[in-house]
Amino acid sequence: MDWIEATIYTTSEGIEPVTGRLYQLGLTGVSIEDEADFLDFLENNKSSWDYVDDDLMQKMHSETKVKFYIPDSSDGLETLSAVRQSISELISLDQNKEFGRLELDTGSLSEEDWANNWKQYFHTLEIGNRIIVQPEWEEYTADSSKIVFRINPGMSFGTGSHHTTKMCIESLDKVVEKNAEMLDLGCGSGILSLISILLGAKSAFAVDIDPLAVDIAYQNAALNNISENSFTAVAGNILEDTALAEKILSKQYDVVAANIVADVIIAAAPLAYKAVKDSGTFITSGIIEDRIDDVKEALLNVGFDIAEIKRSADWAAMICKK
Repeated sequence: MDWIEATIYTTSEGIEPVTGRLYQLGLTGVSIEDEADFLDFLENNKSSWDYVDDDLMQKMHSETKVKFYIPDSSDGLETLSAVRQSISELISLDQNKEFGRLELDTGSLSEEDWANNWKQYFHTLEIGNRIIVQPEWEEYTADSSKIVFRINPGMSFGTGSHHTTKMCIESLDKVVEKNAEMLDLGCGSGILSLISILLGAKSAFAVDIDPLAVDIAYQNAALNNISENSFTAVAGNILEDTALAEKILSKQYDVVAANIVADVIIAAAPLAYKAVKDSGTFITSGIIEDRIDDVKEALLNVGFDIAEIKRSADWAAMICKK
């Protein structure tokens, strides 16, 4: 199997928040190159050498590198997309710029390489009994009983191939009714909100912390002939942007979905509860196994009833009623 080496550039102060977010996405094998540790090592081992290479000193100067490896496959690319979105969120939270530039480098994997890799690994998927997720570059003919969602994921999370996204789509297929109003928190490629419209929802409001995700969501809306009259996507941090939270809560929704990570689900639970109609449903996923109890407690504390917990591989999704 081929692997992609990814590096996040941060600071000593950023090690814990960065690695914490990687852990929430199931990435537990990371390596850290930290300038503070390096200088401490030099100071305590002066007797071991007479000369330290200037290139090495420059390499270690002022930055910490958090490295991780993912398989060069569809699942790996989905995970990498999720990391990009999570780090974008961390950038917006780092108001004092303590965590450095927080850039994600994937070595030789350029945007063109990214697109070509998707074409190699991401093929038409059938999810549940009637939903088809079709990459833009593949031909597919479906019978009239199927709902086909065409997608070019770009660099955003959400193709349907990841366990978390698939569980959300299966749940949406059960709960989205004709003329429903839907809210998508952390929309990524827009897959959940746009499929909801194809399932019969009257409208969907999507939000993501990464402006790139919003652009891609609108491109995917156009691929599926979904107009901006029924689909709105905006960039912003629902936990920090009061105006955005107020805009979201200016109405209530039949279905709210959040396919993100445990800590954000926990923090966003009060907003999600206010956003759901009394008869509505909250679908949330992106929860690794050992965070299930934490998320469950937070959802129960704000008033949700948990109707079902779905599991797939090491991931969980929760379907909640108000």
